[in-house]
Amino acid sequence: MSTLTRESNPKTRTLLRSNPVLSRLSKIKERSEANAATYQGIAVKTTYFLLITLAGMIAQLLVKAAMAGEPVWQTIQVYKKFTLTLSMKEAVIVGAVLVVGFISELLGIFVRKTVPVTGTLYAASQGYVISFLVFKVLTGYEYLGLEALLLTVAVVAVMSYLYSSGIVKADKKFRTVLLSLFLGSIGLGLLSFLGSLIPATRPYVQAMLQNSAFTIAMDVLGLLIAALFLISDFAMIDDCVKQHYPKEFEWSAAFGLVFTVIWIYLKILDLLMRLSNNKNN
Repeated sequence: MSTLTRESNPKTRTLLRSNPVLSRLSKIKERSEANAATYQGIAVKTTYFLLITLAGMIAQLLVKAAMAGEPVWQTIQVYKKFTLTLSMKEAVIVGAVLVVGFISELLGIFVRKTVPVTGTLYAASQGYVISFLVFKVLTGYEYLGLEALLLTVAVVAVMSYLYSSGIVKADKKFRTVLLSLFLGSIGLGLLSFLGSLIPATRPYVQAMLQNSAFTIAMDVLGLLIAALFLISDFAMIDDCVKQHYPKEFEWSAAFGLVFTVIWIYLKILDLLMRLSNNKNN
């Protein structure tokens, strides 16, 4: 393989280039003319991760069926309308899945060469979690999972059109807006946490967090941020191909894109759950 080494495009060096997975691609200096990354290769690997996510969902349904006769260990009120009942074995399994997903996500971000394995584990764990939310937490309202899927596809399609048509560009102004929204949401979360620790402000914070309009507005803001991250992801994938990153980086590009898509799906699902919960309350 013919490998070239040159400086990365200066435009990619920003504080908030894209999601944690793809942001590390902007620091790569390796280049390959003979065996470079392609859009087709990234698309194939993205499809692979999505199929693994589906496999994780199927695995959860099989576990759910196998645990049907297990005694209830814990009952959790998620929202007024949604109650989760768990057996001890189910709790252990879903806890293990969450740990595997968290560790594989970190390894995928910081140890790039592990992405084919860690990305697979992450996608499978997220598929399990999604299925758990839809078929355990949303019992009787499983249709919300399908609505979230359709809305996720719509969001990805719209953001893809906005980027490809040049209507929205991942330039300095765009990244400044995205950074402001992202840091603003983090700052608000920290202020809420600190306020809950102070006796004088705790009642006000609790009242704010129990206000349905405020929580829905925060969900919408989170969804907007996640959707805007797609623009940065598309730009980073463009760089990966146009700057001739070696083909092995297709795995990281695909993993990063799936990371954002799953994030968007979960934000939409949470928003639909809140809206459904507030509908009759």
